Amino acid sequence: MASSAQPIEVFTAGQRPDLWERSRTVFNGVWPEYNMHGNDTPKYFSALYPKYAHLQVLLYDQNTDSIAGRGRTIPFRWDGTLEDLPAGIDALGLRAIDDPQPPTALSALAAEVAEGQQRRGLSALIIESMSAVARRAGLHPLVAPVRPNWKDRYPVTPIDRYAYWVRSDGLPLDPWLRVHVRLGGTILRTETSSLRIEAPVTDWEQWTEMTFPEDGEYVFPRGLAPLRVRDGVGLYFEPNIWVVHRL
Repeated sequence: MASSAQPIEVFTAGQRPDLWERSRTVFNGVWPEYNMHGNDTPKYFSALYPKYAHLQVLLYDQNTDSIAGRGRTIPFRWDGTLEDLPAGIDALGLRAIDDPQPPTALSALAAEVAEGQQRRGLSALIIESMSAVARRAGLHPLVAPVRPNWKDRYPVTPIDRYAYWVRSDGLPLDPWLRVHVRLGGTILRTETSSLRIEAPVTDWEQWTEMTFPEDGEYVFPRGLAPLRVRDGVGLYFEPNIWVVHRL
């Protein structure tokens, strides 16, 4: 499928496996280093390809022969109620790979725009493309455990308050959440412990370029919540905001 915003074209990994292979190294700098070390994320991110190649989205820039964006998704079973909604991205991913029942909905896992490609409206195009593959696969709705990209400015503010901060025009203060809402997404609920990263303090010091000299809680660069240090181990739970797009 091609987008109307040429020269960007949209493909699935199934349509262009060559682009999928190229994309593996394109987005390394997009995420904070610590965010690449979730304890459970390798289990479900590794399940996306080739099994769900038709649900992975790639944005291709014809002019520069480069990958401008990527959307990674996973299908999962959900009955549509808040009670059955997984408790964050880790719980979602583990359900998706462990549940023997057939999936009914699609969840975004990551929407990535390459460095140097921002401010082109590509994040919205990724969400729209995720919605398109969900419709074609008969998976309804599309949900997203949104990682709010301004939350690191307010790391000690609870996510259940931050999620509902709005601007004077009534739209969310957070830019990434605002993109979702403009496309018709609505907030379902917040999650305080969506993604777990537990590792030795020496690893955390390397990832953050900080020193954690004693037990306690620390705010660190690009962290959405404080890091808890105890007995040589750093424990971090990243908060998310569940958003649903009714297709």
